[in-house]
Amino acid sequence: MAPLVRSVAALAITAALETTAFVSTPNPYRTARTTTAGARQAARPGLLRPSPQHRYERVERCRVPTIAAASAPVKAVADEDVATLPLEQTKRDDLRNLAIVAHVDHGKTTLVDAMLQQSSVFRDNEQMGIRVMDSNDQERERGITILAKVEGPKPQTRFVLKKALELGLQAVVVVNKIDRPSARPEYVVDKTFDLFCDLNANDEQSDFQIVYTSAIKGIAGNEPEEMEENMEPLFKAIMGMPKPLVKETAPLQALVANIDYDDFKGKLGVGRIHSGSLKKGQNVGLGRPGEDVKTGKVSELFVFDNLGRKAVEEAHAGDIVMVAGLAQIGIGDTILDPANPNPMVPIAVEEPTVRMTFGVNKSPLAGREGKFLTTRMIRDRLMKELDRNVALRVEETDSSDAYEVSGRGQLHLTVLIENMRREGFELLVGPPTVITKQVDGSTHEPFETVEVQVPDEYTGAVVDLLSRRKGEMLNMTPVETGGDAQMTNIEYLVPTRGMIGLRNSMLTATRGTAVMDTIFDSYRPYAGDIEARDKGSLVAHENGVATPFGIAGAQSRGVMMVSAKDEIYRDMIIGLHQRPGDLRVNICKAKALNNIRSATKSISESVTVPMEVNLDMAVEYIQADELVEVTPTKIRMTKNAQMAGKK
Repeated sequence: MAPLVRSVAALAITAALETTAFVSTPNPYRTARTTTAGARQAARPGLLRPSPQHRYERVERCRVPTIAAASAPVKAVADEDVATLPLEQTKRDDLRNLAIVAHVDHGKTTLVDAMLQQSSVFRDNEQMGIRVMDSNDQERERGITILAKVEGPKPQTRFVLKKALELGLQAVVVVNKIDRPSARPEYVVDKTFDLFCDLNANDEQSDFQIVYTSAIKGIAGNEPEEMEENMEPLFKAIMGMPKPLVKETAPLQALVANIDYDDFKGKLGVGRIHSGSLKKGQNVGLGRPGEDVKTGKVSELFVFDNLGRKAVEEAHAGDIVMVAGLAQIGIGDTILDPANPNPMVPIAVEEPTVRMTFGVNKSPLAGREGKFLTTRMIRDRLMKELDRNVALRVEETDSSDAYEVSGRGQLHLTVLIENMRREGFELLVGPPTVITKQVDGSTHEPFETVEVQVPDEYTGAVVDLLSRRKGEMLNMTPVETGGDAQMTNIEYLVPTRGMIGLRNSMLTATRGTAVMDTIFDSYRPYAGDIEARDKGSLVAHENGVATPFGIAGAQSRGVMMVSAKDEIYRDMIIGLHQRPGDLRVNICKAKALNNIRSATKSISESVTVPMEVNLDMAVEYIQADELVEVTPTKIRMTKNAQMAGKK
């Protein structure tokens, strides 16, 4: 089977059995029409399973004539009907345009691994590796896909699926992890129907084909009980998707959906050619509706081949391409024929919602590890990031040593910080704060929809956490797990301010059993004060090296974050105080040696294991008067002397 993944027009949804829980909300536009399962099955044979009956009734209720007429989705065209298409439209038999969309940890990358392994992408003697689509170290460690994606870290299925359905795209639903003991395929398919209905899918989209897979085992089947020993059923489903309709002879239109940067080639634009063709060396225009057309020349042209890119002389409608030579190119631009400009509706890039300060490391331990330490080096790195990270914003601050960096959320910014740390930078990072707006004279702030699946015994703790952070409950429903465990799905609308620091608190309150998904909802009126961290910090009293004796004396006051022999400096945060307010302690003092053999033995045995401090935990922990010190090997927290002076 030849490699299939080339461009974006068809959609595959992967739903993991143990974590998928989509909540259906009332829809006033749904009609009340219903039909019997048998009649519906006869109308569309082979697509839907004959039971349970209520599935087909729910699909029938999905029909929304007014919305369908307004969106005018493109319908699949049979091969024998090609002659009836408009003269400028043709079908490309050599492409099946594909995108895979799912929540975090639902097996997208593992599924692609299995497909690539069985589709002759790799030579027989070539080592494939694990999660080859995650080419970045952080992608493998965090379990998310970051690089070369249009919208950055955005795992939310609902948002992406909604956009795909609005474009009239067809879907194949892939129910993954079918080999799990807790597999519940009937429930997952049922909930997926609910999701499609909730997103106003039309009849053709609602009659999606279902393929069951175990990506880790590389097997698939059209029924959970009838699995084949390879991924052939999934390949057949993909090949059965509608062939892309293109306008080969129409004027050039290619919508730029992503940008990248190469040290030698400069700025690169990535997009799909919707009509016409594009050649290397061609003079083209860059346009947006209502704006003047900018001109340039395509110096190099690439298409995506297997896991890499391949230089070509010409590409045609339906191809996803990468172009070099257009220095002013940006997401939402249309590459077009300057003699016949017709720009497409641009893609809207989400605005940043969270900001942090990035500054020079000024701690007493600064400069011992990093290679890039100065303000100029930090500024150059941030400016370089802007060439490829389209949703990032970098602004000057009142301080000549710090910059304000804004992104789409805490994860967006911590990924950048972690990359810089691994490259050899040292930084002082401020706490994340949300970006507010003034609407009709009142302050509005960003809100997020939060969906949490948790065992019943921890439901009260989750509700309490979200309510105390000014959350508004949208839905709470039981989840069918197929086993003895009783789970509840809770959906809240929470200010983004309330999400900062929530993940650690959630894991603590639920003993690590909660699964949480979030997505930006909208800007809404300011929700009022949200309670801050209810405990203070243990702060180092002096410079020195932590000793077992000093730690043993301090750990009765709270939870320690450092170990014996760690270097300490004054104002460094060394632990979490058990009470509100900060407390200075001396953990560098040593015990007088009265008996050399036993002076430290009993003390060392009484020292508890410290709390782990990583970047995500530190960024969530710090408050307005605290900073995170980031070096290539260490993550420390410190009090902000400048902010303390203002107090």
